Amino acid sequence: MHAYCPSALSVAVVTMLATETLVLALVVICVVFCVRLFAVLRSGRSYRPGAEGSVSVLVVAGSGGHTTEILRLLGSLSSAYSPRYYVVAQSDSMSEDKIQAFEKSRPQEDSQAQFGVFRIPRSREVHQSWSSSLLSTINALCYSIPLVFRLRPDVILCNGPGTCVPLCLAGLGLGMLGLKQVVLVYVESLCRVESLSLSGRLLYPFTHYFFVQWAALRDKYPKAIFLGRIV
Repeated sequence: MHAYCPSALSVAVVTMLATETLVLALVVICVVFCVRLFAVLRSGRSYRPGAEGSVSVLVVAGSGGHTTEILRLLGSLSSAYSPRYYVVAQSDSMSEDKIQAFEKSRPQEDSQAQFGVFRIPRSREVHQSWSSSLLSTINALCYSIPLVFRLRPDVILCNGPGTCVPLCLAGLGLGMLGLKQVVLVYVESLCRVESLSLSGRLLYPFTHYFFVQWAALRDKYPKAIFLGRIV
């Protein structure tokens, strides 16, 4: 007896069906992902964290003027925004000192407010190539996901350092998985007058509130909120 050997036509048909099934599955996954993402972004605009208590805030600090600007913004917030979780890059040696000084200078009624400083790898160093930046961002994301999932902040507040991208993606992941709604608030740096920073361009579609400090940016980006200079 001869062993059965499928014809070339049968193999081609099976291969075609398998390919079509795989493509269909990928399309369904993409559609479900997009629908879920839209729902999370839409619900985040109506969600009011801390309606019955304090609001936990994850604050992304960055080297240079980023930390100074974000601390100015925090200075206008009440003690209801507590605990405050600060995240800085591992190679940033100055931001933690500024944060500690800021917290010590808070009014007396805020002295009992909780805060902590956490470090993750930097997403991109100055003058780092784009190819290696992708790898370092993935590495930073691997640290950001467990940190954000453990802290579960009500709000993530950032203003442009590259470190904020993986942290915001991790916060978005909490909402996508239905674990917790995290409101993403991005305040573009004051020095960005006519164009967004790279972090701003990447996060613009995914933030719930995107603030700019110059009218020219508001005119270019319909989603942007312009309140004048806020830092």
